[in-house]
Amino acid sequence: MLASGPGGQGTKHLLLSVLLLAALEAESGQVRYSVPEEAKHGTFVGRIAQDLGLELVELVPRLFRVASIGHRDLLEVNLQNGILFVNSRIDREELCGRTLECSIHLEVIVDRPLQVFHVEVEVKDINDNPPVFPAPRKKLFISETTALDSHFSLEGASDADIGANALLTYRLSPNEYFSLEVPTNDDQVKPLQLVLKKPLDREVASELLLVLKATDGGKPELTGTTELHITVLDVNDNAPVFDKQSEYKVKLTENAAKETLVIKLNATDPDEGVNGEVTYSLMSIKPNGKLLFTLDKNNGEVRVNGTLDYEENKFYEIEVQATDKGNPSMAGHCTVWIEILDANDNAPEVTITSLSLPVREDAQPSTVIALISVSDRDSGANGQVTCSLTPQVPFKLVSTFKNYYSLVLDSALDRESVANYALVVTARDGGSPSLSATASVSVEVADVNDNAPAFAQPEYTVFVKENNPPGCHIFTVSARDADAQENALVSYSLVERRVGERALSSYVSVHAESGKVYALQPLDHEELELLQFQVSARDAGVPPLGSNVTLQVFVLDENDNAPALLPLPLPPPLPLPGRAAGGGALSEPVSRAVGAGHVVAKVRAVDADSGYNAWLSYDPFRVALYTGEISTTRALDEADAPRQRLLVLVKDHGEPALTATATVLLSLVESGQAPRPSSRVLAGGAGAGAGAGAGAALVDVNVYLIVAICAVSSLLVLTLLLSTALRCSAPPSEGACGPGKPTLVCSSAVGSWSYSQQRRQRVCSGEGPPKADLMAFSPSVPPASGSGDSGEQQIFRNEVSTVILECI
Repeated sequence: MLASGPGGQGTKHLLLSVLLLAALEAESGQVRYSVPEEAKHGTFVGRIAQDLGLELVELVPRLFRVASIGHRDLLEVNLQNGILFVNSRIDREELCGRTLECSIHLEVIVDRPLQVFHVEVEVKDINDNPPVFPAPRKKLFISETTALDSHFSLEGASDADIGANALLTYRLSPNEYFSLEVPTNDDQVKPLQLVLKKPLDREVASELLLVLKATDGGKPELTGTTELHITVLDVNDNAPVFDKQSEYKVKLTENAAKETLVIKLNATDPDEGVNGEVTYSLMSIKPNGKLLFTLDKNNGEVRVNGTLDYEENKFYEIEVQATDKGNPSMAGHCTVWIEILDANDNAPEVTITSLSLPVREDAQPSTVIALISVSDRDSGANGQVTCSLTPQVPFKLVSTFKNYYSLVLDSALDRESVANYALVVTARDGGSPSLSATASVSVEVADVNDNAPAFAQPEYTVFVKENNPPGCHIFTVSARDADAQENALVSYSLVERRVGERALSSYVSVHAESGKVYALQPLDHEELELLQFQVSARDAGVPPLGSNVTLQVFVLDENDNAPALLPLPLPPPLPLPGRAAGGGALSEPVSRAVGAGHVVAKVRAVDADSGYNAWLSYDPFRVALYTGEISTTRALDEADAPRQRLLVLVKDHGEPALTATATVLLSLVESGQAPRPSSRVLAGGAGAGAGAGAGAALVDVNVYLIVAICAVSSLLVLTLLLSTALRCSAPPSEGACGPGKPTLVCSSAVGSWSYSQQRRQRVCSGEGPPKADLMAFSPSVPPASGSGDSGEQQIFRNEVSTVILECI
C-alpha cells in the first residue's frame, strides 16, 4: 500500500505495517489492503494478481475483472502488471460516515474456470476535516447578579473525522471573567461549559467578546473557532432548571408514526412573575435532524415530525433550552439522547452477477453457473439473510462468503428432458415477521450430441413388383434425433454390401436428406426374390452418431414368362416304317388294338414364374392335368383315320395369361405291327409314345408316371365317368389322305402346378371341381386307304387332377 501526502517517516512505517497485514490476510484465505482517503489517482494499493496467486499472462484471457457494489470506479486494476490502484477520489466520511471501520469490499472474478476472490480494502482516515461549530457566533445574556462558578452550556464543535483526528481540545481567549470547563474523555456527553470566575459588573463592562477555539488531534492539526458575544444583564438572577438533571435518554422504534411523543421536558424557575415563566426551544438536533422532531414551546413536549430510519442514523442528540421571561431572560439547558431501535422494514436485496450461460448438458456437477450476493439494511436478526433455491432442480446454492453464494450444478442435465430451467432464488431475513425478496435466473441447457437417430422399428418389409421402371420410389425411411440444431440433422446412406457378384448400390439408392429409397433398375423375381439391406441414419453432430435399419424388399412375381414345353425322358426310339413327325411336331404310332384309357403320349411343361402365374393347364385335347398324359377315350377300330393330329395348348393363370403349344401326330398301326415308343421335340414342344397293346404300353410307361397314376387313381375313376358322359361322335372320314374336319373336344381340365426348375417347392395335391375351360382341336387328317369312314375323331380322354404347390 502506498499513502501520499504529508507524513514523511510515518507514511513509510504505515506502508510497512500495511504490507505485513496484507501478507497475513492472504495466508488466511482473504486478501486485505488499506489505503488512505483522499489518495491521488494512481496511488498504489497492492499487487492483487500476485497476492491471489494469478499469473499476469492469464489476466486478460481469463477475463480478470473487479466488481464492487456501489463503489465501481474508486479502485481499478492494471491488467499489465496486476497492480490495484486508486482510480478516483475516496472520501472516507462520504463513504462510511463516522463508522470506526470503513472498507471497500471487492469481488475479483476470473473465468475458465470461474473463480471468485474476496478482497477487503480498508480506507484509512486522514485529518482532512477541521472542527466545525454549529454557528460562527454565539450570543449569551448573563445577569450581573450571576453567582460565581455559574456554568453556561456551550455547543461544542464537531469533526467529521474519526479516532485521533476527531479528538478535540478547546481553548478560550484570555479574559478575566470566564474560564472554560472541558469534559474529560470519559464524560463526553457532558456539554462544554463557560464558568464565571469573576463577578460581572454591567457598569464596568456591559458586553464581552470571547473567541472559543477547537483543535483536533490530527497531524497536522486543524482548528475551528466561534465568537462568544456576552451581554451582561441586570436583575433576573435565576435560570430555569430541568428537573435537576441535564440529560435524558429515550429509545424509539424507527417505524414510529408522525406526532409520536418522544419525551415531555419540564424546567422550573424559582423566580416569580414573568421571570419564572418558562418557554422551550430547540437549540440543535444532531446529526442533520432538524426536521425530524418538534418541540412545543409551552409544554416542552418533543414529538416525531418525520420518518425515522435506523439504517440512516441510529442516534440523535437534541439540545433543548428553557428560557424565562425575565428581563433580561435566563436560560437552562438539557440534552435529549434518542436511540433508534431497528425494525424489520427492509427486505433483503438479491444481486446476480457473472452468469455462465448457456450450460452444456454434459457439464460436470459442481460447475459454477452464477454468483449471487444478498444484503439487508436492517441489523441483528432482521439483517440475517438465508437463501434458498427452487426445489427439485439439478442446481444448488453454495455459500462462499458472508452473504455470498454460488449457484452450482448439483446433478447431471438432460436437454432432451428439460431444455430450460426457470430458477427462483429466495432471500429471507430473520425478522418477525420475516421479509423476503426473489430473483429469477433462466438457465438454458445447451445441446450435446448424445442421442443417435432412432427409427420407429428395427426392420421394415417392402413389397415391390418385378419389372419396375428404373428409378422408381419404393419406400421412405425416417429416423428421429432427439437432439437439437445440427445434432438433429439426419442424413441417410446405404450400408454397402455385395449382392451376389454385384454391389448393393447397383440395385437401390437412398436420398441423403429425405430418406427415400429408389430402385435403380428393374427387379426380376426369377433372379432375385428377396433383397435385404441396411440403411444408415447419421446426424451432423461432433462426433456424429448413427443407427441402422433393415429393409427386406420382396420382389413380387409378374406373369412375364410363358410356359416352356420339356421333353419326357423315354427309351430311345426304334425305326418304325411309316412313322414320321412333321416340323416341330411329336409323332407317335398307336396300335388300333388299344382299348379305352390307353396312354398314347405325354406333354410336360414348366413356367419360370411362381404362384398363380405358374399354374398351367393343358388344352385343347383331353390331357391329364397332373401328368399331361394323352389317353384314348374308347377302343380304336378300322373306322378311325390312320393319322390323328392333335394341337395341345398349355397356358398359365397369370394376368394376362401366357401360352405355349405342342403338336402331337398319332399314327394308327395294325396290331400285328409292334409300335415302339419314340419322341422328337422341336421348338419347345413335348410328346410321349404309347405301345401297340395294353400290356406293352404299361411296360413302356416311365416309373414315375406309374407312381403318379396310382396316386390319383381315385381321381381317374371320376374322370372316366365324366369323359364317357361327354363323349361326342366323330364326323365321317373324307378319305385316307384328305384333310379332316377339326373335332371340338370338351375338357374339364383346370390345369396343374408346374414344378419350377429354379425353386425348391413343397407339392401338395388335391382335387378340384371340373371346369370346361380347355379346348382340344384335332385337325383333319386324310383317312387311311381302305377305311370305310372317318370314324369318331374324339378317341382320347383327359385325366383330371389339380396340384397345389407352395414355396418353401
